[in-house]
This record gives sequence, structure tokens and C-alpha cells, in this order.
Amino acid sequence: MTGAPRPRLVATDLDGTIVREDGTISARTVAAFSRVERAGARFVLVTGRPPRAMRKIAGTFAHRGTAICSNGALAYDMATGEVTAVELIPPAQLAKAVRRLREAVPGIGIAVEYPDGRAVDRLFQPVMIDVGNPGPRLDDDALTARPAAKLLGRHLGYSCDDLLALTGPLLADLVAVTHSSARGLIEAAPVGVSKATAVARVAAAAHVAAAEVIAFGDQPNDLPLLTWAGTSCAVANAHPRVLAAATRVIASNDDDGVAQVLESLYP
Repeated sequence: MTGAPRPRLVATDLDGTIVREDGTISARTVAAFSRVERAGARFVLVTGRPPRAMRKIAGTFAHRGTAICSNGALAYDMATGEVTAVELIPPAQLAKAVRRLREAVPGIGIAVEYPDGRAVDRLFQPVMIDVGNPGPRLDDDALTARPAAKLLGRHLGYSCDDLLALTGPLLADLVAVTHSSARGLIEAAPVGVSKATAVARVAAAAHVAAAEVIAFGDQPNDLPLLTWAGTSCAVANAHPRVLAAATRVIASNDDDGVAQVLESLYP
């Protein structure tokens, strides 16, 4: 990419893309994003994570940059920690989606992310940041009583790809279903909401065209963003669909692939 025009906006996924398998972000990667800012460009962290999982990330980046959470549904201010609801799933659609999941996948566990927290049913098995503190366990009426940033369904008897293939078409008129995990989990945003729509809104506000954006990702929830951006990069450890869709395959997250690209673009 050396010699190509510098992108004016860098958009990157977190987990599996710049977050290493041990859960850390390297000093090299942080320094690479500092290069982006010094060159007068902007960077956006765009993730499926909820806002409550962004505090440490914000500190890592010295509370600079823009963050989009919950696959495009929420904006997180890296400087103040303020959460802004961009798009939410209305309660009526949320309730219908939960009913269809129950019918299609007996034994599925349900979790619902709200702008200010989350709740789960009695079957949902939390992982990562939510182990030991999954949120209140509620019945379906209570889970779906208010607008949600994201709906999650987990059944460990399925792969993520198989669960997505089964439930995606059933829910398409209610929510936008994707996945970003290997642990039998699907996640759904409001219809028409994705990482791409959220980053496009940030870019438009800064008068940046899609052709001037470079995006990085590793999982199917990154595909809308990678398809929209002028240049798209999949880390070597990415899902096969992401590897096939990206403009370029780069080194893995553990090898600081994103940092390598940014160092070449912003010397």
C-alpha cells in the first residue's frame, strides 16, 4: 500500500483484529493509531462489545478516537464514557424475535443488551466479561419490555455459522442477525443497522467518502463495513467469509497486522 493515497479515516474491529488472543492490545498497535492522528486522519473503533466493556480500551488509547459499540447500535465517547443510543430494537419486534428463536431452537439461551446494561434468561451461558456477573435473569416479558441495542442467542449444540444459517432468515424482517464468535452465539441489531451504517454516519459528518476509508476486521459482523469501505483488510486469522471478501489479507492479530499496515500508510 506504500505510495497509495492515505485514507482519511481508519475503522477497525477490536477482538480478533487488534486485540490479541491473550486479550491485550500491543504498544505497537497503539503507537500506530497515534500515527494516524498525527497525520490528520481519524480512527474509529467499531465493535460488537457493549459500552461497559470499553473502559479499559478507552484508557489504552488515552481516551482518544471514536468508538461504535453493539455492532453499530450505540456510540461511546472515548473521552467521557457517555453512551448515545444510535438505533435500538423496539420492544414489539424484540419480543417477536425472541419467540421465533424459542420456536426454531429449543433450549436456546437469550440475552438482551440495553444502552445501560444487560439482562439474560435462565438458560443463557455468559462468557468473557460477563462471567460471574451476567446481569439479572428475567422472563421473556421482562427481557423485551424496553428497547434494546442487541439481542443475543446462545446454544452450544450449534456452531455460530450453523446457528446463523438457521435463524438469520427467520428473523430478517425483525432484526439484523450476524455473529462474531466461535461459541454457538448469534447477535442481532436493529434492522438496517450495522458497523457500516454507523461508520458511514461518522464519515459523513467529517465529509469523508467511503473511498477514503480503510477498514479492518475478522468476523462476519465486520462484513458490511469491509464491503462498504474503499479499502478492506482481513487479518490472517479471520473467518473464511471475511478472508474472501476483503481487498487484502494482512498479518494476524497476534502479529500486529493492523499496525503493520498503518505504519506503511502513515510513516
